[in-house]
Amino acid sequence: MNKQQFWELIATARDRVLDPHESESVAREAASLLANRPAEEIVAAEQVLWDLMVKSYTNPLWAAAYIANGGCSDDGFDYFRGWLIAQGREVFERVVADPDALVELPIVQAAAAADGVDLEGEDMLGIAWNAHITATGDQLPAGPPTIRYPQLDPAWAFDFDDSDEMARRLPRLAALYLE
Repeated sequence: MNKQQFWELIATARDRVLDPHESESVAREAASLLANRPAEEIVAAEQVLWDLMVKSYTNPLWAAAYIANGGCSDDGFDYFRGWLIAQGREVFERVVADPDALVELPIVQAAAAADGVDLEGEDMLGIAWNAHITATGDQLPAGPPTIRYPQLDPAWAFDFDDSDEMARRLPRLAALYLE
C-alpha cells in the first residue's frame, strides 16, 4: 500500500461512517476495510501511517494542537495527529502546511464553542494493528515501522502558555481559543 492508496482508504472510511469528523468511527471503518487487504498491504499501511506522523511532527502544528486542546503532551500530540489524519488528505495537507488554517474547519469551530472538546484520534494510530489481528489472527510482525522524527524548529522553542507569542504566530487559532 502506498500513500495514495492509504488516503483512498481513509476517504472510503470517512464516506461510510455517519459522522466523518468522529475519528473513532473513521478508525474502526478504516481498520475494517484494511482487514480485507492482504497482510503485506496491512503492514505497508502501518509504515504509511507513521510516515504521515513524521511529516506532521512540527512545532507549529504542536503549538496549534496545544491551543486547540488546552495543552498537549507528547502522547497528546500523537493523538492530535491521528485525529488530523482521520480528517482526510486535503485537511491534513492544508493544516500541516499552515497550522493556523485549523481554525477554518467547522469541527474545530464547534469544538472551540463546546469548550473542553479535544481533537484527538488515538484509535487512528492502531488501524493497521487492529486490521492485521482481524485478518490474520496475529499481531503485526515484529519490528516497528521506520520512524525518524525530524529536529523540531528551535525558533518555536518557546513556552506555549505564552498567549501573546501564540497570538503572534497563530493569530486566527489564538483568536478562536484564547480570547
